[in-house]
Amino acid sequence: MTATKAGLNRLQELADRADLTDLLARQGRWLNERRFDDTASVFTDDATVTTPGGQAQGIEALTAHARRSHARFDRTQHVTSNVLIDLDGDRATVHANLIATFVSDATAPEPTFTLGERYHFEAVRTPQGWRFSAVDATPVWQSGELPQ
Repeated sequence: MTATKAGLNRLQELADRADLTDLLARQGRWLNERRFDDTASVFTDDATVTTPGGQAQGIEALTAHARRSHARFDRTQHVTSNVLIDLDGDRATVHANLIATFVSDATAPEPTFTLGERYHFEAVRTPQGWRFSAVDATPVWQSGELPQ
C-alpha cells in the first residue's frame, strides 16, 4: 500500500469515527429533545432496540417505544461516555456507557429516576450516512423508582 493510499484510508477511518460519535450524540438528543419524528436520521428502517423498557423493531415501533418510555417525564438527560468504536468497512460496533436521568416535574427539577447502562450499538453505512441497526442497553445500576 502506498503512503498516499494509507493516508487516505486513515482519513476515512477518522471521518467514520467522527460520524459515529456524532450519531451517538444525535441519538441522545433524539431522546432528550423528543425528536421522535427524526427517528430515521438515527436508525435504519429495520433497526432493533432492546432496553429495560422492552424491545422494538422498525422505525414506527422504535418511535412508539421511545415516546412511551419518555412521555411520563418532563425532562431527560442521556449522557454517554467511554465510547469505543470498532470499524469493519461499512459496518461498525459502538460501545458506550450511559447515565440517564429522568425528571417528572420541570418546575422542581429533582431527578425522579437515574440509571446507568452499557450501550452496545451495531451501525451500518447507508446512502444517507451512518445509522444504528441495533441497540442493546444493559442496566448496571439505578437510583430511585421508575414511575408506572
